[in-house]
Amino acid sequence: MSTQLIVSPSQGQSQSEAAGARPSSGCLMVIFGASGDLTKRLLMPALYNLACDQLLPTSFAVIGIARDAWTTAEFRERMARDLKQFSTRKQFDQAVCDAFVQRLHYTPGSFDDPQAFARLAQLTEQLDAELGTDGNLLFYMATPPVVFGLISSRLVEAGFQKRTRGWQRVIVEKPFGHDLASAIELNREILKHWREEQIYRIDHYLGKETVQNILAFRFSNGIFEPLWNKHFVDHIQFTVAESVGVEGRGSYYERSGVLRDMIQNHMFQMLAYVCMEPPSSFQPNAIRDGKARLLEAIRVMKPEEIDQYTVRGQYGPGRKPDGSPVTAYRAEADVNPQSATETFAALKLFIDNWRWEGVPIYLRSGKSLWKRGTEIVVEFKKAPEVIFRGTAVDHLDTNRLIFHIQPDQGIELRFHTKVPGPTLQLQPVNMRFSYGEAFRAGRGTGYEVLIYNCMIGDATLFSRTDLVETAWRIAQPIMDGWAAKQPEDFPNYAAGSWGPLKSCELIENDGRKWTEIINREVLAKVPLFHTCDPVLLNVLVMLLKPVTFSAGDVIIRRGETGQEMYVLCRGEVEVLDAQDKRIATLKDGDFFGEIGLLLAQPRTATIRAVTSCDLFILEKASFAKALEDHPQFAQAITETAHKRYQVQTPS
Repeated sequence: MSTQLIVSPSQGQSQSEAAGARPSSGCLMVIFGASGDLTKRLLMPALYNLACDQLLPTSFAVIGIARDAWTTAEFRERMARDLKQFSTRKQFDQAVCDAFVQRLHYTPGSFDDPQAFARLAQLTEQLDAELGTDGNLLFYMATPPVVFGLISSRLVEAGFQKRTRGWQRVIVEKPFGHDLASAIELNREILKHWREEQIYRIDHYLGKETVQNILAFRFSNGIFEPLWNKHFVDHIQFTVAESVGVEGRGSYYERSGVLRDMIQNHMFQMLAYVCMEPPSSFQPNAIRDGKARLLEAIRVMKPEEIDQYTVRGQYGPGRKPDGSPVTAYRAEADVNPQSATETFAALKLFIDNWRWEGVPIYLRSGKSLWKRGTEIVVEFKKAPEVIFRGTAVDHLDTNRLIFHIQPDQGIELRFHTKVPGPTLQLQPVNMRFSYGEAFRAGRGTGYEVLIYNCMIGDATLFSRTDLVETAWRIAQPIMDGWAAKQPEDFPNYAAGSWGPLKSCELIENDGRKWTEIINREVLAKVPLFHTCDPVLLNVLVMLLKPVTFSAGDVIIRRGETGQEMYVLCRGEVEVLDAQDKRIATLKDGDFFGEIGLLLAQPRTATIRAVTSCDLFILEKASFAKALEDHPQFAQAITETAHKRYQVQTPS
């Protein structure tokens, strides 16, 4: 008799119930590579989350298969232990975990052993009869792509595809090929054994709520659609910044690089969502058809355009945001000491269709950068400044619509409003929606939605053969151009910085700038704000104002009374003592002057720009207003300042 997975009473109504989701029909899920990191770190926590949200059917079981000579009891014990370690939920529900692990089964075997697949066939038939799963089978290939074809052929030999009851679907993991030719060959190999509608090529990035919300936001809000074109949008920016390096994955990254690892799949998918035409419906093929047409419209670069429209970089030695040292990429384990693999890339693309003709699309991504964050910025064309002639308004900023994907999750609209007073003065303000404040939802792995959608047969978030190959056709000329011309300046950015200077020049040569975004994760690294509540951090982030200094400019002068804090976004500054002797150098991501927010006292050092610098300023008046609006945080800030800086703040 089967045991239904339940939610403990303490959790109350599940997120799925509130959203109207229901469990899929019964099925067996077979995980190839069940002893690997992907299974224990992501797949099992995702399935556990689905169990907590009551989205696993009563008739359900997981069968793991791998080389390890485990028994089912050992597999259950290991997964139960790993679930406690890698669970993403705030509260771990032991009752749900205990019920879930009883659904786990294991059979050992090598993927080239026909007998292993015969045993698997026997086990699936036995569990199907016991649980009543109606012959439904979901195969998950948590393995390297090189064995996708082998596993598929062994399943055919074992008679799986001769079964007439139920559905059969297969999930395959990225990377789906390492270039256009290998992607075409991999598609050909898989399509020998599976129909297109059975294949679910997974990209965990598309499982993020904020990525999915791009479609919901665009096509459910009529106020933006009339503006979503070349007449009103100046350009669009996509940024995926990682503060970590390769972290022991040197062997993999040497074969990949950021263009293959991040841009060709994740970022092109997000680009398609942002820029595709409105679909005829939200049916899977309608969405995927729209994405396919958009990707087909992206202009493929000619060899002579590679240097003009792309920038690549590789990190050298530096430090993490917390100050700890980072070795150069070439010094990482399993990395060629003369490696030409890029850990950073920036691209300028064009979409050759009626809607986006002439609108540049900028993408950048990299490892060992000064912060972690994924954002999409839609920058609209400026309003005419001439109508403000004769007023106190000397310039206008652009309006920006910002999708915060991670770590902050939300949508932000930046616009102007009048400053209270007798004269006409404008100030940029933010209208922000935050997922954390609007919804009570647990943090997921990104796989929950994708696994659930595969169970119910919804292929919207999965790539089709044509989508995969079209994305590679865009990336292939860039990879070929880079391979033909080895970089002479690697490494060309320090770990912990914002990347190579040329990436700024790529966009600044067009009279534009990257929109640098400080999220609360970055601000929390400032000692003064280390213990702040996330609500206050969100407020402070919106109060930060951008400012630029040229090389040689004095930003802070020793002896002057300080009234603001600075966060260095791009560039380098030097700290000078009373004799103008350099005592320290600060770079991307550093901050200084934070004590000026609390005390009106003379600065103890001079700060001078060594290079052109982009910074954010948090002014004392704005900070005081934030504390006034959130008085519950004032005492905590005062105590933190006293503890960290041994200063007494005014009462």
